[in-house]
Amino acid sequence: MTATALGILGGTFDPVHYGHLELARELRAALPFSAVRLVPAGAPPHRAAPVASAADRLAMLRLAVAEYPELEVDSREIERPGPSYTVPTLEALRKEDARRPLALIVGADAFLGLPAWHRWRELFDLAHLVVVARPGVEFDLERAPALLPDWERRFVRDPDALVAAPAGAILVQPVTAHDISATALRGQLARWALGLDEVRGLLPPAVLAYIERNQLYRSPPCP
Repeated sequence: MTATALGILGGTFDPVHYGHLELARELRAALPFSAVRLVPAGAPPHRAAPVASAADRLAMLRLAVAEYPELEVDSREIERPGPSYTVPTLEALRKEDARRPLALIVGADAFLGLPAWHRWRELFDLAHLVVVARPGVEFDLERAPALLPDWERRFVRDPDALVAAPAGAILVQPVTAHDISATALRGQLARWALGLDEVRGLLPPAVLAYIERNQLYRSPPCP
């Protein structure tokens, strides 16, 4: 049996859309992953609080992955109290299977911001890092000099390195650009009076139906 890793993709998923889902699907197909697990943050420590509740975001994710059998949903960060730090999540996954390779998927911008993360140096002991090369984001390591020693020691070009050890490598993986933004989607969804045609096709129909049924992302009434 060919060795595989488990891909981990965190985020607020507020709401989940085809940009998230197609990214995960593409990485699952391109890299030696058994699956990609989507981990919604309960209380993201490095950004504003999500608009939709944790329960709604989790429900939408579960509806979304019904179209993608290679994707999974992990609710542990929503169930865990306090800020949704990544290291405790990886520690819990590592306790479940000490030998299974884990691969944390991050955008290039997030990778350059790693030195601001909670216990960030421990990430490399717990997982590989797959850095997604996002269009329009300059991947300039001079912006994050604290990362240079790890980059020089851990950077690999061969995806097989993700299964050669449980953790510790850094791989840069180019992906197809999907011009979908959760921020823009929320703005479009707030304009219910204009109809929903402009967002159809950007997120799964079951997710859109859930948003409509529960009246999520609507603008507050004018005073």
